[in-house]
Amino acid sequence: MSSDTASVVTAAPVGTQSRWQRVRGPLLMTGGLAAATLALRARDPHRTHSWGVCPLYAATGIYCPGCGGLRAVNDITRGHIDHALHSNVLVTLAYPVGVAVLVWIVVQRWRGKPTSAAPRPWVVWTALVVALVFMVLRNTPYGTALAPV
Repeated sequence: MSSDTASVVTAAPVGTQSRWQRVRGPLLMTGGLAAATLALRARDPHRTHSWGVCPLYAATGIYCPGCGGLRAVNDITRGHIDHALHSNVLVTLAYPVGVAVLVWIVVQRWRGKPTSAAPRPWVVWTALVVALVFMVLRNTPYGTALAPV
C-alpha cells in the first residue's frame, strides 16, 4: 500500500458522537459489575472455597486489602450492611463510592461533557496508601476487628 492511499483512522470528536457512543463504555462496565455482583449473590462466598482462596493468604497467612471483599459484596446485596462491614470495611465503604462515580460518568457523558476514564494521580496514590494502611492494620493485634470473619 502506497503512502498516498493510506487512510488514518481517528476517533470521532466528543461533539459528533451519539449519546449511545458516549455512554456505551461506562454502561458496559456497569453491566459487567452488575453481572459479577449477581454471581456473588447466586454463589455464596461464605461457603468455604466456593470462589477459591486468596493467594496471598494461602501462601503467607496475611490478609490482603481485598480479603473478605466477596463476602462483603454478597452481604450488601442481601441488605446486611453490618455483616459486610465485618467482612471487609474497605470494600463496603468503597462500593457506594464506585457506584456514585459510575453514575456521575454516565450522566456527564449523556450530557455531552467529556470525562476522563483515568482518575487523577492523587486519587490513585490516596487509594493505594489507604489500602496499604488497611492491610497492615488488619494484620496486627491492634486491628483484629478489621480482619475478615
